[in-house]
Amino acid sequence: FLQVLNEKKLQEVDSLWKEFETPEKANKIVKLKHFEKFQDTTEALAASTALVEGKLSKNLKKILKKIVAKDAHEQLAVADAKLGGVIKEKLNLSCIHSPMVTELMRGIRSQIEGLITGLPSREMAAMCLGLAHSLSRYKLKFSPDKVDTMIIQAISLLDDLDKELNNYIMRCREWYGWHFPELGKIITDNLTYCKCVRKVGDRSNFASTDVSDILPEEIEEDVKAAAEISMGTEVSEEDINNIIHLCDQVIEISEYRTQLYDYLKNRMMAIAPNLTIMVGELVGARLIAHAGSLLNLAKHPASTVQLLGAEKALFRALKTKRDTPKFGLIYHASLVGQSNTKNKGKISRMLAAKTALTIRYDALGENTSAEMGAENRLKVETRLRHLEERGIRRISGTGKALAKTDKYQNKSEVKVFDPSGDSTLPVVSKKRKIQEVDEQDTEVAVKAKKFKAEMKEGAAVEDGEPVKKKKKKKDKEKQAEEEMVLSEELPTSPITEPCCLATHVALLLRYALFMATFVCLQNTEKKKKKKKKMKDEGED
Repeated sequence: FLQVLNEKKLQEVDSLWKEFETPEKANKIVKLKHFEKFQDTTEALAASTALVEGKLSKNLKKILKKIVAKDAHEQLAVADAKLGGVIKEKLNLSCIHSPMVTELMRGIRSQIEGLITGLPSREMAAMCLGLAHSLSRYKLKFSPDKVDTMIIQAISLLDDLDKELNNYIMRCREWYGWHFPELGKIITDNLTYCKCVRKVGDRSNFASTDVSDILPEEIEEDVKAAAEISMGTEVSEEDINNIIHLCDQVIEISEYRTQLYDYLKNRMMAIAPNLTIMVGELVGARLIAHAGSLLNLAKHPASTVQLLGAEKALFRALKTKRDTPKFGLIYHASLVGQSNTKNKGKISRMLAAKTALTIRYDALGENTSAEMGAENRLKVETRLRHLEERGIRRISGTGKALAKTDKYQNKSEVKVFDPSGDSTLPVVSKKRKIQEVDEQDTEVAVKAKKFKAEMKEGAAVEDGEPVKKKKKKKDKEKQAEEEMVLSEELPTSPITEPCCLATHVALLLRYALFMATFVCLQNTEKKKKKKKKMKDEGED
């Protein structure tokens, strides 16, 4: 504990560093009041950890009660505001934390060797270095079960082993295929193929070797029959030994891969049980490895979790203004694989939202149970089943209760057919009177008599009766009068008049009759003119 001697100089914060340029100047500002040594490194580590976390250790509490309680009227300058709040709450001491205190602490640390006498600089440096290493190790090993670095390394090694295994197995099949090509088509499993090659060696040994512990009876018979008629080339014993050695490597790597997968599965259940239940241990481990750590993955929103692993496709789509991808690493989850192609986008979006919740629960929660992951997985499965079946069921709130449906009530409505839409004719408001129809009939009869008389006159002219010559003007006047009569005889706009269907048809028939008579009259007049010309030419 250090006591401030001159508080006025502390007011100048910008120039306070000048007062700590030398140990002599520093001793004029502060003075050592109490010093207590730690017994061992463990005690020093416990005290440092408590200060970092903002807690009040037991030794510090005892010292504050003994030393500072005497000067309770003075303020206690602390470098951590959180620690000052704890001291004020438990010991009722007034604490201060400001930029002035920060500059004061920086000056004290720079001249700590001059302020505390009796400590060699070499021992001080060794003590600081040892305490820093212990504190760093404590932070790393704070929770060994929560170290996600092992998961990142395990999943990376698992992917590398898969690549190497594929290369080795491909090389083994191609190499031994020159000697016994039919074996590769009969045995499809890679591990069984390598075990069989390692046990038998040359294909001529298949007839005398028992491989029933590796192959079923039917496949064993097929292999022995194919070995007798094989078209492969003969190889030396040295070549067979190298192939067998390669098969040993493949079998060892396969066994180690199985062991590594079990280790990864147990580690994932210990670190992120809810994430493992939602998407599986492999997909969950790849998500953690892609984000860098479980805590970094917990900081990502659900939309980022959905597209993790598809960054290239996302930025390519944004650059070319095309559709963005719907899923990344989460595509390999079992729930997305179960859904149809049409529903993969919806399921991946919902799965990413629930997965983000489980990641935050695993990273920041204190409880290690997997109930939340199981409940969210049930909700996603219910949603998937609802999309697949297209039913009328609703998803319940908790995902555990049975889905409820509303009661069906039949409401019948009797509808009457409206015939008004069938007819395209205008609606008749009133019927025509009988008198109007009679008047039209009398007019038609009179006009018919006139036409008959004119027809008789035309027939008489054709028989050779003399007809007097008339002037052209009189002929033109007569023709104009006949056209006026015909125009008056024609019905006026029968379609526009409001009438029923029967009267409309009758008017159309009359109109056709008038047109026929008009054509006949024109033909008779033409014939008369031709006969007159012929007679005139004969007389001349």
